[in-house]
Formats: sequence, structure tokens, C-alpha cells
Amino acid sequence: MKTNLNKISALGLLVTMGIVFGDIGTSPLYLMKAIIGANPNFDADYIVGAVSCVIWTLTLQTTLKYVVIALRADNKGEGGILALFSLLKHRKEKWLFFVAAIGAAALIADGVITPAITVTSAIEGLDIVRSGVPVVPIVVTVICVIFLMQQAGTGKIGKFFGPFMLVWFSFLGVMGAMKIGDYPSIFEAFNPWCAIRLLIDYPGWFLILGAVFLCTTGAEALYSDLGHCGRLNISISWIYVKVMLLLNYLGQGAWIISSGNQVASSVNPFYGIMPHGWILPAVILSTGAAIIASQALLSGSFTIISEAMSLSFWPRLNVKYPSIEKGQLYVPAVNWSLLFGCLLTVAIFRSSSHMEAAYGLAITITMLMTTVLLTFYLRERKVPKWVCGLFLVLFAVIEGAFFVANLFKFSHGGWFTILIAGVVALTMIVWRKATEIRGTFVEYRCLADYAGIITDLKNDKEIPEYSSNVVYFSRSRKRGEVESKLMYSIINKEPKRADHYFIINPEYADDPYTLEYDVDIIVPDTMYEIKVRMGFKVEPKITVYLRQIVEDLVADGKMNLTSSYPSLRKRGIPGNFKFIILHRIFSPSSTCGKTASMLMKCHALIRKISISDEKAMGLDTSNVVVETVPLIINTSDARRIARSENGWTDNGQDLAGK
Repeated sequence: MKTNLNKISALGLLVTMGIVFGDIGTSPLYLMKAIIGANPNFDADYIVGAVSCVIWTLTLQTTLKYVVIALRADNKGEGGILALFSLLKHRKEKWLFFVAAIGAAALIADGVITPAITVTSAIEGLDIVRSGVPVVPIVVTVICVIFLMQQAGTGKIGKFFGPFMLVWFSFLGVMGAMKIGDYPSIFEAFNPWCAIRLLIDYPGWFLILGAVFLCTTGAEALYSDLGHCGRLNISISWIYVKVMLLLNYLGQGAWIISSGNQVASSVNPFYGIMPHGWILPAVILSTGAAIIASQALLSGSFTIISEAMSLSFWPRLNVKYPSIEKGQLYVPAVNWSLLFGCLLTVAIFRSSSHMEAAYGLAITITMLMTTVLLTFYLRERKVPKWVCGLFLVLFAVIEGAFFVANLFKFSHGGWFTILIAGVVALTMIVWRKATEIRGTFVEYRCLADYAGIITDLKNDKEIPEYSSNVVYFSRSRKRGEVESKLMYSIINKEPKRADHYFIINPEYADDPYTLEYDVDIIVPDTMYEIKVRMGFKVEPKITVYLRQIVEDLVADGKMNLTSSYPSLRKRGIPGNFKFIILHRIFSPSSTCGKTASMLMKCHALIRKISISDEKAMGLDTSNVVVETVPLIINTSDARRIARSENGWTDNGQDLAGK
């Protein structure tokens, strides 16, 4: 049964549990351990202050910024930093695309480290049950299973994992509540002054914040998964999730204080609060939660790449739609690339303690970039300037402090995620800038100017018919215009006589679920210009959509699809279709600047990871012809060859005179 994600429902809330909150929900596995590691000689005030930092980080950062504000900044129900950018791309501040690219790249880098650290933290609990357990091989096996499961689609995964996560969060809350009585004064952590006093008094504040930040790393993924579950279901579910998390953190804090430095430092507090005999069930539950945490980042990564392709941030990749649920998608290339990154992370760091050093730095960059974009979005919504300024200052200070704190992790592992984020961001920026340059130097012509010659070409029986129906693809942004190379292909390169000519202009709309078209008739019953608008969550099937459009034209009496061959026309048999794709290659004859030339060469290199245009548009490849045409940039200053005045000579002799 299809779930309506725009309305609150029991099933919707359950699916949300299974998809969205995995990353945040696994933070108790390693957060308090990291806090102890920041100050092994802790006292009660230190733990109360640290828990206070956690409480107010979840309140301000996760609840206020993301659940209350960011989830309302949606693009037709879709969330994430690129969906947010799509709402702002019309603004004059063109540098905002750099902000979006950097933020998106950092979030993808986070998708590499999250499965590794969550699964490793969970499996390490087995060492408590039985010493010497081979942690790394088990972790590798679990991670491989996680990525193999993605092919089933997040809808199926969510329905399967939803009940599990409900049990998981309830388990966290109950285990934590049972230990609060060990130190009831832990409730003082709700006083924000405890957090402020800790950061003022403790000289290693950056170490504390670096650990505290781990409690909110899943907030950005929560926003990216908006399209999978809907704002209302996420907001309502978060109330229960947050209460359970706070109970667990309070319980861990109380247990740490009551147990003392020596005991707490030698045992992961998450497992320390467990009653005797509950360790193995806790490991099983935490492993399942780790799987779901990984899935949340992966589904968010699929959405980001899909959005990036529609915004010209990334080359076209194969996108599959394994679920009937609205908004569900799967990108195989991203899935297997992230799998490789996760396995590499495990191989390099091997333990969760070492991974903590690499965790958090990249995602703070994403959060800062989201804050910048949200500020401009609030101005778009006519929010008063002083409110926008307050929002920017508040979260820039909070996230700036977390960023500085995490910078101290750079040499200890933070470099790994920054390296990944840097490569992805550079790819996005180069691809978009090169695409803009390519578009600038494409020459366009008015379609109406060719109406006469197209009519004559259609009626010229001395030219063999190329196909009954010829279909071209144009990237022109203006109605009634087409690339000059396209008309050259029809008229000059190899005159292509046909009954009908279709010029299809695919456009990726801001609305993720748009699927519509409109037609301009250039020559009656001969040439048609078709604009097809598709959202990035719509599966591109141009062959199917064109058939539907042609059926509409025939039904409206605006074209006769029957073949022009007498034998076929006699029996009412329609003509065939042939699709022609023009592949533009940067020409060495171009005289552009060094920067533009480098971008063009990088564009050609990046293009090798993309799928073919025919696959990207869902064409029947048996009827596709790819023509290569040069993209020549700025040759106006090229030197012209001069005609010789001496004629053609051989050994100094005039050949013409022989």
C-alpha cells in the first residue's frame, strides 16, 4: 500500500523511524566515550556540563535549526542543501553555488565515515562478551550487507526497519532511565549555565565540543531525507526520539559519575549502563541500529546526487526507482563508490576510537553552508532582516565553534573526510562552470527561418528518406531557437529527408515531480518543437513520453503519423522513429584562455564517469544515432592563412608552366 507522506499516519511515523533517525540514534554508542576521552580526569561537574552541552546542542542545532526551520525550507517536499539552493538559484548572488557545492560534497564525505564508525562501535561490544573477537572482518561483512540492501529501495527498508528502530529508541530510553537514580543531580544538566560554565572553565573546550558535536551529526541527513518521509512525520517522530536520546545520555552521565574515573574510562558507558546479561542483546540491537544509521546517510546521498545532476553540478548517472513510494530512488554508482570508501575507512582506522578523529569535521562544513543558504531563504520569505541576522549570528557562532573544535582532529583523521569532500566539491564546481562556458559559446538559430527549406527537403524525392520521423535534442533555453549544429546535421552534413522532425528540449524543473510538455508547430504536419519538463525525482523515459505526445498530436488532428511509403500508407502503418544525439567535443582549434581550456579538458575527463545521453534520457538504443560535432570556442583572433603570390613550385620551377 502506498504511504501518503504528506499526512501524519501511524505507518508514516514508523517508516520515518526506519529511514531518518538512524545516524542520530546511534550517537549514544560512542558520544559519552568520546567525552570521557577528552578529559580522563573528569569530575561530576565536568560530566554534568558535558551532558548539558549535549542537551542544548540537540535543542538548538537539531530541533530549532533543522526540525523547526530547515524542514520548512523544502522544494515541493524535497529537502537537503541542494534542494535549498534550487530555491535560491535565481538570486543575483551567483557565488551561492560554491556554498551549495561545498556543503553537498561534505555531506557525501560524511556518508563514507558514518557506516564505518557506527558499525564498528556496535561490533566492538562483542569484545566485552568474549575477548579476541575478530571485529574488522565482521564489520566488513555487515557493511557489505548494508550496501547490498539499498537495491531494495528505501520504502521497503523503512517498513522493515521502522519497528526495529521503535524498539531501539525505547531500549535507549529505558536503559538510560534505569541509571538516572545513580546520580539524580544529573538533571542539573538542563540548566544551560552548566554548559557555559564548563566551556569557560575547562581549558580543553575544543576537545569537549569536538566530542559533543557527535550528538548532532545526523541532523543534515535528517533534512536530506525530507522527501522520503515528509515534514510532519519527521517533526512528530523527533519528539519521541529526542526524549529517548536524552534519557539515555542522562543515564550514561549518572553511571559515569557514580562509577568513578577508573571504571568509566575502561568501559564504553553505553554498555556500562546495561544490566548483567544484557550486553549481547545490546550488541545485536546496536548493530541493527548501525545498519539503519548507514541507510539514512545513503538515502540522503542518493537524493543529493540526483539533485546535483538536475542542477548541472554532476554528470548524468544511472538512477533507479525501486519503490512505488513517491521520492524513492537508488543510484548504483554512488552506492558502490560509498561502499569502497567505507571499506577503505575501516582498513585505515580499524577501530571506532580512531574513526572518531575523522568524524565530524566534514559535516560541520555542511552545517555552516546550510546556515548561509537558510539565511538567504528566510529573506526570500520576507522574514525581517534583524531575525535573519540573529539566525545567522547564532548558528554561525555555534557551528563555527564546532568547526574550530573539529579542526584539531585534522591531523588525527579529519584529513580523510576533507580529502573526499574536496574531490567531490572540485568535481561539482568544475562540471558546473564548464557546462556554463560550453553553453555560452553554442551558436543558436531561429527555427522559423528554416521552415521553407525543411518543407522543400521533405518533398525532395531525389533525396532518399532517412527515416519517417527524425528526433533531435536541443539544449536551447529560448523558445523557437535551436543550435546551429543541429540544423547543419539535418540540412548540410547528410540531408535527412523525413515526414516529421521533432526537436525535443528536455528541461529539469525545480519541482521534483514535474512531468509536463508543450508543443510549438514550426511547420504544419512536419516540424515540431517540444519542451519536456521533468523533475529530478521523475524517471526519464523520453521514448515513452514522446509516444504519448505524438498520440495527443494525432488525436488533435495536428499530424498524420501514417508512413509516406504507399505500401505502408495503404494499410495505415505508422512510420518509424530515429533519434539523433549531437555529442559536442571541445575542439583543439579553440583559442580560449587557459582557465577555460583547462575547464573544458576537465569536463571531458569527468564526462567519462557519466552514462550516455541515450541512457540518461531513456531512449530505445536500437534507434539512436550519435553524431560528433566540434565545440569551437572563440576563434576570432586566430591567424588567417595567406595566399602565396608565387604559385605552386617544384624545385623552384613553376608547375603551371610545364
